Formats: sequence, C-alpha cells, structure tokens
Amino acid sequence: MTKTALVISAHSADFVWRCGGAIALHQQKGYDVTVVCLSYGERGESAKLWKQEGMTLDRVKTERRKEAEAAAAALGVHDIQFFDLGDYPLVLEREDKYRLVDVIRAVQPRFMLGHSHYDPYNTDHMYATSVALEARMIAQAWGHNPGEKVLGAPQLYLFEPHQTEQMGWKPDVFLDITPVWEKKRAAIECMQGQQHLWHYYTNVAENRGNHFRRNSGGQAGGRDCQYAEGFQSVFPRTVDEL
Repeated sequence: MTKTALVISAHSADFVWRCGGAIALHQQKGYDVTVVCLSYGERGESAKLWKQEGMTLDRVKTERRKEAEAAAAALGVHDIQFFDLGDYPLVLEREDKYRLVDVIRAVQPRFMLGHSHYDPYNTDHMYATSVALEARMIAQAWGHNPGEKVLGAPQLYLFEPHQTEQMGWKPDVFLDITPVWEKKRAAIECMQGQQHLWHYYTNVAENRGNHFRRNSGGQAGGRDCQYAEGFQSVFPRTVDEL
C-alpha cells in the first residue's frame, strides 16, 4: 500500500517554514504527502504585497498561491489543495469541515502534521489544529457517510510555532532533515512575500540540529545532524520495544 501523510496548514506558507523538511524527507522515503492550505494568509501574512500600490485581494491570493505551488514542487509534495476560506480570522463552517474529512479519508494518512495547540499571536494557527482534531475524529466515525473507509488512528504531530516559549509547545520528536535541507531552503526562498522569515527558520533548523545531536548521544557517540525539525506528538505512540 502507498505510504501517505497529510499536512494541514492554516495559511499557504506555514507548511514550508514548519515542516518542509519532513515533507521532503518522507517524499524521498516513498510517501505521497498531501498538503491542505485552509487559507492563503492573504490578509494577515502578506504585508509585503499589500505595501505595493494598487494591490487587490485577488492579486494577493494569486501571488500567494504561486509561491505555495512553487514551494510544494521544490519539496516533492504529491498534492496541494487550497480551501480558500479566508484568514484573520480563519473560520470553517460545517460543510468546510466535512470537506476536510473527505480529504483525510481519501488520503488515509499514516501520520498528520499541524500547528501547536496554543498560539496567542496568531489564533488562526491554533484554530486550524482544533479543526484538524475535529476532522480526524469525524473521519474515524463509522456513522459518518456509512460505507466509506474510515480512518484509523494516525498520529498528529504539532510542528514548531514561531515563538516557542509563548505557546506551551514542547517537542518530543526531533527529525534529521540534513539530507533534504537544500530542498527546504529552496522552498523557503519561494516565499517572496515573507522574506524576513528566511533567516529565522534557517536558524531554527540549525538549533534543532543541535538538539538532535544532544538527544542522540551528544559528544559520547551521538549522531551528527546539521539541520532538524521538532514536533510534539498529541497521542501516545505504541511500541514493541524501547
């Protein structure tokens, strides 16, 4: 069976900064990775575009979509879908949630990726994860659209927020993305509308690389790692041995 993963991104650039390495790495491992962008981030995350004279909402959306599609291609994303639900605030109605459930059931992901539980700086982010958990629950329900294949119990990994200390986000997984770092950096550079974040997220990846080395054994024989991403798992993981 095809190995699959699903990313639920509040805005069209979030998946690049926060889990682009995980996407590219798992694509190399044979996964089909689907990305759902609930909005383009057209109102709240496109300041550089809005500073241009004569800018319109439709033009901002068009530019954001082009950037996200280019970044997705750089990472090897299997499918990227744009729900275009608006941002600041992001709001999903019942039918929008069912649309997301349809995607989850179609993809049948082995794992999912989403935002932190809490983000007072950008409530779209934590709302997107609340919706992701709700849609995951519905996708598991045998009584929702009976006859369809229900979802199993994929892990939801919460990727790193922008100001970690303020979010109550505590990583319990570090992923070595060194082999695919150039792909992630190429995807980052597709996001022309948020160039101020390029260096920031490069620095985050370097710091997490340090944490990977430390937690893999440190100077007493730990694995080398230059770039990494951190994640917080929502659900217990089942294992046969430690």
